[in-house]
Amino acid sequence: MVFNSFGFLIFYPIVLLLYFILPKRLSWIMLLLASYYFYISWNVELIYLIVFTTLISWVSAMLIEHTRKQGVRKLFLVLTLVTCLGVLFFYKYFNFLSDSVVETLKVFGIGANPFNLDLILPVGISFYTFQTLSYVIDVYRGDVKTERNFFFYALYVSFFPQLVAGPIERPNNLIPQLHARHRPTWENTRNGLRKMLIGFFKKVVVADLLATYVNAVYNDVANATGLGVLIATVLFAIQIYCDFAGYTDIAIGCAEIMGIKLMQNFNRPYIAQSIQEFWRRWHISLSTWFKDYIYVPLGGSRCAKWKNMRNILIVFSVSGLWHGAAWTFVIWGTLHGLYQVIGKLLKPLRSKMLERMHLAEDAKGVQYLRQAVTFALVCFAWIFFRANSTADAMLLVKKLFTDWSLSGAYFRTTIDHMGLTMITALISALSIYIMNRMDINQLRLAHDGDGAVPVFRYAYVVWVIAIAWLLLLAGDGASSFIYFQF
Repeated sequence: MVFNSFGFLIFYPIVLLLYFILPKRLSWIMLLLASYYFYISWNVELIYLIVFTTLISWVSAMLIEHTRKQGVRKLFLVLTLVTCLGVLFFYKYFNFLSDSVVETLKVFGIGANPFNLDLILPVGISFYTFQTLSYVIDVYRGDVKTERNFFFYALYVSFFPQLVAGPIERPNNLIPQLHARHRPTWENTRNGLRKMLIGFFKKVVVADLLATYVNAVYNDVANATGLGVLIATVLFAIQIYCDFAGYTDIAIGCAEIMGIKLMQNFNRPYIAQSIQEFWRRWHISLSTWFKDYIYVPLGGSRCAKWKNMRNILIVFSVSGLWHGAAWTFVIWGTLHGLYQVIGKLLKPLRSKMLERMHLAEDAKGVQYLRQAVTFALVCFAWIFFRANSTADAMLLVKKLFTDWSLSGAYFRTTIDHMGLTMITALISALSIYIMNRMDINQLRLAHDGDGAVPVFRYAYVVWVIAIAWLLLLAGDGASSFIYFQF
């Protein structure tokens, strides 16, 4: 089940009503059953995976907390890591590793046929695996106490708003909130609906519309031109942000109406002035997870300079692999690691240049230049993230820097690929305008102190979402969120 489907529009109000009507001793059980139903609506056969991962991590955490012997505690920690990551590896990376080994053998003149399995990648497996690992590691460190009730812990792992694409929640934030009794409030309802509305707008109106052009270029690289690649890549940067941040907004909004606060996952990433800052603003729950559980244990920045650079490259290469079982994702992650390493090496040179030019670090012009350079570097890396293969990615990069033919036939084909009707073109233009004018923190459904009631913005947004949704369902149906595949 996806958020942008009629099924969810029926499912969520029913769950919400039961959640507030039922007594606490029953409401959390209903929420657990609803979360599992949400998951199995995609594929009922894979429910055993999340149950198995949940059981292993819960039992291991209980044994870790009740055992004083450090060797035994570490044994159960390793058991959890091996088991949970083993399940993730098998379903997500087995075929990738098999193909990579065969290709490597061919380089040395050794012929071999890949051994591939017919595996279905479970939705959200990367997200709920990391959530279970953070629980066991935090228990091992003594940062959190174990959850005695297995089924309540299962609710923490499977809580439906953030189950399949995050945010990746920490146990000390989510579990206490699931235990608490929540009553419906106007403030939670208003704020939650506002966030859901913005999320649907980002996904249905902006991301899905931009996807038509992006897909046309990236799925037909042979006929792409440098200008087409440039436009498609910039649009993909907007598409993936609106797609993923849209999911996060809907998830946070759903939970907030229920009185549960999920962590912030995006904070205007494209205004970042460095790649390091970009990752403090983009997919914050994943960035902080890698920082707390991989980067810091490796030594973080409190070590020799070369070790710090090694740690950065390891973390971002692993982050790339986490995103997908393909070398394109590994290259994408490694690029972001290299960006930061090179940035650290060039920092003294940049400071000297600014000093010679008599420019302050916080000068507006310098900040705008840094933002532009950071955005360009991020967009270049997005080419590898979006490309269907490494061969496609290399061809797209080559065309970006060499093939800038501007034939009329190309532009006519571009418009045809976009498939824009008069109504979708109008929606697109108005959507961009309203998104630029809209400040999520200033929207109100009722009078505030100054008496402003910008309800027309809500009316416009609802109208745009409704029209875009009808057009979407009249065509190929509700599109999945990009991060569902991770």
